[in-house]
Amino acid sequence: MYCAQHAITKADTAAVIMAETGETLSFSELDQRSNKAAHLLRSLNLKRLDHYAIFMENNIFYPEVCAAGERSGLYYTCINSYLKTDELAYILNNSTSMVVFTSLAKAKELDLALKDCPDIVRCIVVDGEYTGDIFDSYAMATEPFPGTPIADESLGTSMLYSSGTTGRPKGIIRPLPENKPDEQLPIYEFLRNLWQYRENMIYLSPAPLYHSAPQAAVGLTIRCGGTVIIMERFDAAKYLDYISQYKVTHSQLVPTMFSRLLKLPEETRQQADISSLEIAIHAAAPCPVKVKEEMIAWWGPIIHEYYGATEGLGFAACNSEQWLAHKGSVGKVILGEITFLNEDGTPSPPGEPGEIWFKTATEFSYFNNREKTSEATSADGSMTTVGDVGYLDEDGYLYLTDRSTFMIISGGVNIYPQEIEDLLITHPKIDDAAVFGVPNEDFGEEVKAVIQVTGGIEKSESLVLELMDYCAENLSPQKCPRSFDFDDALPRLPTGKLYKRILKDRYWPKSGSKI
Repeated sequence: MYCAQHAITKADTAAVIMAETGETLSFSELDQRSNKAAHLLRSLNLKRLDHYAIFMENNIFYPEVCAAGERSGLYYTCINSYLKTDELAYILNNSTSMVVFTSLAKAKELDLALKDCPDIVRCIVVDGEYTGDIFDSYAMATEPFPGTPIADESLGTSMLYSSGTTGRPKGIIRPLPENKPDEQLPIYEFLRNLWQYRENMIYLSPAPLYHSAPQAAVGLTIRCGGTVIIMERFDAAKYLDYISQYKVTHSQLVPTMFSRLLKLPEETRQQADISSLEIAIHAAAPCPVKVKEEMIAWWGPIIHEYYGATEGLGFAACNSEQWLAHKGSVGKVILGEITFLNEDGTPSPPGEPGEIWFKTATEFSYFNNREKTSEATSADGSMTTVGDVGYLDEDGYLYLTDRSTFMIISGGVNIYPQEIEDLLITHPKIDDAAVFGVPNEDFGEEVKAVIQVTGGIEKSESLVLELMDYCAENLSPQKCPRSFDFDDALPRLPTGKLYKRILKDRYWPKSGSKI
């Protein structure tokens, strides 16, 4: 989010706009305020390669407190703003953060966590004052400092955490060379080209800024001299309105957002003006074929998909035309060398699902976690994995089936829940679905579905029978759920990822095996 050049050439142009309120930050304001924040961090004894954290909801201050780290050689960790006290404390400690930027909305939660975080020296509240021993207001803390650069500027970057959907979150750290702040890491130059970013673009960000994709997208837009429109939270109808209001050219979504957009009233969809959109990118989870078909039919061939973990092991990508010729694919691998392995470490047969391993395209490790780094690295150190399962078709296009930790083994048959979830979510009465294995005395596991119904739909036995018939018509018998449960709201992150581990824990004895 470095912006020194644009602070001169585009001083009064909006760098950041909050979608709902219209609150605006110009390039010159972003430059001066991030400089003042960088001086503040130095005054708190944070030197190059030290760590600080950001724990707050989407707001106008978010980009500048990230930019402060990017121009002072620091690692900054953006923390999921929905985490509870113990989870927050774990990340603050694991990341070795010394300072935390927060908001009035999140300050109390942070204060509760501090009793277990002895190394935090200062908490900065960006939008007001909070009473606490080591809490300061952002305005007062930065007021003494100049809006000019610190003397020892150097490139900093984010150190983000995995979503923790299968266990404790892991910090993903990359080596940080002593570059100048305008000399960004190669991975971000790669993403800029992949996502077709350009000067004067207008990017609509509907997702939480603590996640890696929105972080990268917002930062790259500002570096390109484009304007970022930040939604406080995703709302499908408002998202369409903002495209028209701000003449949005670029955006990035997740499949659950597509699903919400498609379930808007037909009149709302037809009236939406999306003519300014040049490119809409999606990732984070496999997109059901029917959902993507309908989105391309509505928006045209401007939808691009990519696959790549926060770790940056490798990337696959495809445009609309390529996807229509290889429906269900996440694209061709364009960064990194891919391999598929069975559980015993032997190569999977061509076209058969296996755990995805990459000869790493970008260097990384799990911060303060040698064990997890070792588990994700092959014995010879040449390959890494994040546990996704997939295969290549005969044309070299990658298909994801699931994560290895969510695979169901029923009677010796491997079943991947993603296919079943993709089917259920296309049912007109279903808003969301999670599928996983539950104990079965005869088969070890059986397929369970937990569903969130569309508003106004009755949760009933007749609906369960309807869904069973729907699955039987579209799936082989071993993949069909043996039972359905209802949930008012599945534990899905705003980033689109599902905390399936939480659901699965309800059905497995605490002392028992979880295959």
